[in-house]
Amino acid sequence: MSRYSLTRTRFHAGRWEGVLTGPEDPPALAVTLRDRRLDGPELEPLGSGRWTLRVDIPADCLSEGVQTFLIREAGSGEKLDSFAIMAGAPLDDDIRAEIDLLRAELDLLKRAFRRHVAEGRG
Repeated sequence: MSRYSLTRTRFHAGRWEGVLTGPEDPPALAVTLRDRRLDGPELEPLGSGRWTLRVDIPADCLSEGVQTFLIREAGSGEKLDSFAIMAGAPLDDDIRAEIDLLRAELDLLKRAFRRHVAEGRG
């Protein structure tokens, strides 16, 4: 488990921001998109083992679909947080649509199973 915690604060104008909390010395951080390591990130001291973390998202990282960025301690590889950006036209393959479909199918299966159990006891 990491000695640091990272709390998201906002995403605005192509910049992800959060507050990193931990021991007095900040860790070296790595932000990646798939196998690509992004430049930065920026740490600004807030005092008492707290820093504002800023990650600029390059325009060439944005494309159709979902892009998931990972924030890790560079030395240990420990994951501190992640965030995703979805861009492009809404698709039938959108993860939210898939989850809604799975929920509907699960509800159907639960009703069928309950009916089967109730009929089996009678």
